[in-house]
Amino acid sequence: MDGITAPLRCFREWHPAEKFADDGVQTVTSVEQKKVEHSIEEVVAVYKQMHSLPEPTLLREQHYQYLKKGLRHLSDAYECLDASRPWLCFWILHSLELLEEPIPSAIASDVCHFLSRCQSPSGGFAGGPGQHAHLAPTYAAVNALCIIGTQEAYDVIDREKLLDFLWSVKQPDGSFVMHVGGEVDVRSAYCAASVASLTNIITPKLFEDTTNWILSCQNWEGGLSGVPGLEAHGGYTFCGTAALVILGQESMLDLKALLRWVVRRQMRFEGGFQGRCNKLVDGCYSFWQAGLLPLLHRALFKEGETALSRQKWMFEQQALQEYILLCCQNPAGGLLDKPSKSRDFYHTCYCLSGLSIAQHFGNSDLHHETILGRDENRLAPTHPVYNICPEKVALALQHFHRLPVPDNAAGPSEPTAK
Repeated sequence: MDGITAPLRCFREWHPAEKFADDGVQTVTSVEQKKVEHSIEEVVAVYKQMHSLPEPTLLREQHYQYLKKGLRHLSDAYECLDASRPWLCFWILHSLELLEEPIPSAIASDVCHFLSRCQSPSGGFAGGPGQHAHLAPTYAAVNALCIIGTQEAYDVIDREKLLDFLWSVKQPDGSFVMHVGGEVDVRSAYCAASVASLTNIITPKLFEDTTNWILSCQNWEGGLSGVPGLEAHGGYTFCGTAALVILGQESMLDLKALLRWVVRRQMRFEGGFQGRCNKLVDGCYSFWQAGLLPLLHRALFKEGETALSRQKWMFEQQALQEYILLCCQNPAGGLLDKPSKSRDFYHTCYCLSGLSIAQHFGNSDLHHETILGRDENRLAPTHPVYNICPEKVALALQHFHRLPVPDNAAGPSEPTAK
């Protein structure tokens, strides 16, 4: 599908033949799938009744107000995320940058101060002040600080101690645990590679054998699992692939098998993506799955698969935008998993990230974008590896590459050569 200069104005046909067929065998999964399809039919029917010339609209102002309020006040419902507070900073700040809403300097400074309190004395960031360092909030904190992109934000990151923390969670087989004494899965390898590359503390020794460990997570389906031997999953597949892109080893994946797996995760009727085979559509996979495709596009091109990489059929960009704009927006602001679900900052971030990918995928020229609806629906591009805006990635790399790699680059078990 070629990029166009004018916005797309019409709906695709929501054809009954695209619905799930249970072949007369009813299961719990098939019942739930039909419920989701019915709810989407109702949403689309109501929307068409209310709009004679349906142009799905991104509720920019409502989303902005929802996000702005979240930076200062959270309801009691967020108490369960007390160990994920840097994630809340990242989800909100990234959503704002996609909407191209400036972050007031006073709020940016307050976020920097809060994240500095989340930084562990031994390195890395915790889910909240006084908690133990963990790779997931470390990734979220570093991304949030790079989105802010000020000297104050960069100075929060103690790079030497961050490298100490990465060494402390590195395992002999090349994998990483999420925290000292914690679980291993492919998310941890991605979080480690992401923060190390953005802050210029990445070293070959630090990621020795990591490539082979990630490759062992690619299974017979073509996608990647959390650990070797399990079912392929959209979030883990993104993490493993993006980590290999950072390490320059993505060509070692079975790229064609991975492509076959991910393109089959876009739902025929709904237009959004599922995370695993035989699962329901979920708005967050708008990024975890669609975000894989720019990485595959680039990898296939590097491998000489120019005809394959230039194809625009890797996913139906218009259908994904329709799903997000029609089925995932709360009228009061915020985005959600699917109709009948509640809004939250996680789904707001990843629905908007997926919408951005769908608008900009396959087009290096900003005048050739695939925008469904009015021009005001356009979001800023997002970097498919780090999921922050490309200019913020460039500024962070420029800043941290002016600084030397810390002296503890050789690791805790070997003295640094003098």
